Amino acid sequence: MSVKTIRGNLLFWKISGVFASLLLVLALVFVLIGSRFSKSYYMAAHQQLYGDIAGHLASFTQPIKNGKPDTTVTHDIIHATMVANPSVEVYLLDTLGKITDYVVPQATVQMNKVDMAKVREWLAADSSKRPLGDNPKNPDEASIFSVAPVFENGKVAGYVYAVLASEKQKEILGSLNDDLYFRLAVYIFFAALLGAFVVGVVTFFLITDSICSIAGVVKTFKDGDYSARIRGYAKGNLGVLTSTFNDMADVIVDNIEKITAADRFRQELIANVSHDLRTPLSIMQGYVETLMIKGDSLSHAETDRYLSIVHEGTKRLSGLVDQLFQYSKLEANVVTPQKELFPIGELVSDIVSAYQLKATERSIRLTLEAPIVLPTVFADIALTERVFQNLLDNAFKFTPDGGQISVGLLELGNGVRVRVTDTGVGIAKEYQEQIFERYKQADLHIASSNGIGLGLAIVRKILELHHSSIEVLSEPGKGAVFEFVLQNGFHSVVIPNSSK
Repeated sequence: MSVKTIRGNLLFWKISGVFASLLLVLALVFVLIGSRFSKSYYMAAHQQLYGDIAGHLASFTQPIKNGKPDTTVTHDIIHATMVANPSVEVYLLDTLGKITDYVVPQATVQMNKVDMAKVREWLAADSSKRPLGDNPKNPDEASIFSVAPVFENGKVAGYVYAVLASEKQKEILGSLNDDLYFRLAVYIFFAALLGAFVVGVVTFFLITDSICSIAGVVKTFKDGDYSARIRGYAKGNLGVLTSTFNDMADVIVDNIEKITAADRFRQELIANVSHDLRTPLSIMQGYVETLMIKGDSLSHAETDRYLSIVHEGTKRLSGLVDQLFQYSKLEANVVTPQKELFPIGELVSDIVSAYQLKATERSIRLTLEAPIVLPTVFADIALTERVFQNLLDNAFKFTPDGGQISVGLLELGNGVRVRVTDTGVGIAKEYQEQIFERYKQADLHIASSNGIGLGLAIVRKILELHHSSIEVLSEPGKGAVFEFVLQNGFHSVVIPNSSK
């Protein structure tokens, strides 16, 4: 992975930022929790160790005589105690909690009375559950303490009140905590850095390895192996990338196949169109040149025959151009069927009648088989007429002289079934789907002199516009049957009997 790629990878920086922030937050939380627990542990341990110090001072010093502090004795002992243990500050209280004596700088004492409720609670509590009390030097902060009553003549004359977490202790503890925090922060920082490095290396290795594998497949596909697909990675973002690439590759391959097929069809079209246009043009050119050279020497009958041949050639060229124009519009999806209700029987009867002369000339028996009453259909009249014309032209093209062609109509529940049957050369099964493709014919050596193969393709396109499809049933040498259904209009009409 290049530096430029890393710089432009927003996802990488977002993940890295979140990861680093989490590490910092975890480190901070760990330090705060560790500091709090260490402080609680220290205070609990100090309470257990020095919780009885007030009792010892009260027993051995007799700090109150005649109801007043005996400073001549107590000051030295209390001062010695505070020197030996700087964390202890000793105060003398009267029975109401008022501070009567202490051995600390007066300027630092900010309270002249302590809460006796905490004193009584402390005296009544178990050694492991003693409460926090007032700190005369810091009224806003509760502190661990030790307290013991001072008896005189069998009565409580006051109390020895020892604060076990003095200002000196805080200074020492603060210094130790600062050093602890620094060392803890350094250890955590390097531990987190090491952990992040290890996790990052492993994670990035796995990700980049997967990406490299994907990149390899993409390169293979780019180099021309269109069967290359990414395997695995079914979950997560890489899974989405994998499925997206595989879907894209399938679409690309499908498009390539379509482009290849279209190019092949284009070549076939050029070849077929060139032949079909060249043949009538050559014939027409020959007869026109004959008329120009020998026009004066030809009889009237010969001139008429030559002109008739030229006329037939122009009609054929016109038909070829019309087919190309019609199919190009259908292929471009610019044809919108103008659907309306009309009697299908009457239309088919007229079309069959128009082809009777052609059938008679070739001794072909052309019939229409339909019931007297047929429902109307909902379709485009002109396009429907083109369908029947193309199917009949196709039937005449492949039916030998003396054969039979029939058009059958049958009412169904959802419309009218149309069936065009001939006794022509038939179509092999492997070619039956191809005949509806553009520029295809069932048998090229037969079709070479009979058109460019757009008639049936036009039929299929028109029927698709009418939400219908065409099927073919055929065997070589046994003719062919073309069948489709037109939606009805729920109206019935009586048609003339056109069977011949």
